[in-house]
Amino acid sequence: MRILIVEDEKTLAEVMSSSLKKEKYSVDMAFDGETGLDDALSGIYNLIILDIMLPFIDGIEILKQIRENKIDTKVIMLTAKSELEDKLNGLYSGADDYMTKPFHIEELIARVNVQLRKNEAQKVADEIEAYDLKLNVKKSELLCTTTNETIEVGYKEFLLLEYLMQNKNIIVSKEQIYDKVWGINNTSESNNLEAYLSFLRKKLKAIDSNVTIRAIRNLGYKLEEKQ
Repeated sequence: MRILIVEDEKTLAEVMSSSLKKEKYSVDMAFDGETGLDDALSGIYNLIILDIMLPFIDGIEILKQIRENKIDTKVIMLTAKSELEDKLNGLYSGADDYMTKPFHIEELIARVNVQLRKNEAQKVADEIEAYDLKLNVKKSELLCTTTNETIEVGYKEFLLLEYLMQNKNIIVSKEQIYDKVWGINNTSESNNLEAYLSFLRKKLKAIDSNVTIRAIRNLGYKLEEKQ
């Protein structure tokens, strides 16, 4: 699960980020409205924690643009204001929840968990299918339905394969993969993409799948059936 924090109080943002990471969430941070809007419009986040009072672009405007672009990411609004009008403005603009500063981190974690459980109850299936492949979400196990062979996949392999299977027969760029699997602000591991693709190709071969990951020159990669 990936969370974006858009908060100009860096100390508060870092406290929230640290606490959420302890809950096994992947977290990115933005400290102004322009950066926050760019990150939010990527559509890669499961939840956004969004302050209202931000430099350059305020949180309400960010929220409006998120919803205008048909992005249904869960949004929890934060503000130092407590007036009813501010709360209603946020909710009417498409927020899913609202917290007034100061707040206890434990309450924020609880609200995040509630929102993501609602989201996952609607979206998560036990298995993802594409061609002759079934990826078991709970077991991180890949099955070839043709041969009935299975193989385990690691965490990053799982995220990469899940994204390719969800976009089967569609070219996805390196940038899209980096954003989805490693996160917008994470550059430390993204150069390992070729290595992870190699691992996955070997595992597809090991279970004798009819699926391949094809590199499309200057465009990206595509999961497709072998010709």
